Formats: sequence, structure tokens, C-alpha cells
Amino acid sequence: MLVRMTTNAEAAGNPQPPRRRAPAGAAVLREDVTEAIRAAVFEELAAVGYARMSIEGIARRAGVGKTAVYRRWRSKLHLVLDLVSAMAVQGLPAPDTGTLEGDLRLLYEVTSRALRHPVASQVVPDLQAEAARSPEMAQALQKALREGQAGVANGIVEAARARGEIGADADGELALDVIAGPLYWRAVVVRGPKPPKGYLEGLTRATAAALRAL
Repeated sequence: MLVRMTTNAEAAGNPQPPRRRAPAGAAVLREDVTEAIRAAVFEELAAVGYARMSIEGIARRAGVGKTAVYRRWRSKLHLVLDLVSAMAVQGLPAPDTGTLEGDLRLLYEVTSRALRHPVASQVVPDLQAEAARSPEMAQALQKALREGQAGVANGIVEAARARGEIGADADGELALDVIAGPLYWRAVVVRGPKPPKGYLEGLTRATAAALRAL
């Protein structure tokens, strides 16, 4: 026979209120699971594209249940929007070689490798196609591609100004277009092969000359 223990308050006719459960949404989300899902999204995008990507496929690739995905994002659109927006925040570290041409050369080497990565080379054009159909996607992608480079480009321009390598009144928006435009045109729009030998060096010299002329 089970005996129920009573507290002094209950014995006095004042039963204690039942213990409240923490709401389901208050559960702590494991960061390792979240990162596994994020990695799976990029792999799934590269493998099947945005249109064919599904929450089921993402969960299977991440080794988690669908519930784990839905607890973090309510749809695949919101999942991808979150990841694309995060790209803008992370950005790239600003080069600091001590010269304008050195900074540009390093930036172009890093960006060129990143854009040629098998995942990036599949994902970025696919998301651009989706952006033509989704205003939300278009806004997030623009933020990621433009603002992600803006911080780096602005850092290069400001450092060059401080060293007297370019004019103090150089247009920052125009400088961003001059710096970031060529590689994205080649890798994302034209989707050309790996730049030929000497291409990045020539691009560096041309960009530096253009910035000095602003």
C-alpha cells in the first residue's frame, strides 16, 4: 500500500499549489544540434537545390528528427533566410597587409577560393534564382552578398585613405562596387572557370588604379 506524505501546510488545511511545469518553448536548444542542422542545409542545397530541398531531407542529413528542425525554424524558407542573414553578420576578416594592393590581393585570393568552393558555387546561384520569386529571399540575399563585403571593402578603403594611397573624398559606395563587383560577376553571374594565371594580380592592379582615380 502506498502512503502519501503530507506537509505541515496540507495538514493545516492549506494544500500547496501544484508545481508548475516549464513551458515547452522554454527548453534549451542544444547548440551542437543547431550547428548540425545548419551544416546539413548547405549540403542539401548543394545536392538538390532550394526547390527540392525539404525539412525531411535536412533532418535526415543532420541525423536528427524533423521536430528538432521545426523547433528552431518554422519552414525551410525561414531556415535559409536565417542562414543567409547570418552570412552578412559574419563577413570576412579585413586584410591588413600595409598596402592597398596587398590588401586587395589578399581579399581576392580568399574570395575567389570561397566562391569556387563546391557548396558555394551551387548554393549562391540557386538562391539567386529563388530570389527572383521570393522578395524575402531577395532582401536577405542582397544583405548577405552586399553587406558581407561592405565591412571588408570599407576597411580597405579607410586604411588606404589613412596611408594617403587614395583621396580622402573617395566615394565609399562606388569603391565597394569597384572592389567587389569583378569577382562576383565572374563567379556568380558568368560562372566561369578558375581564373587563369595572373588574373588576380591584374585585377588587383586595375582595382587599385580605379580606387586612386575616384
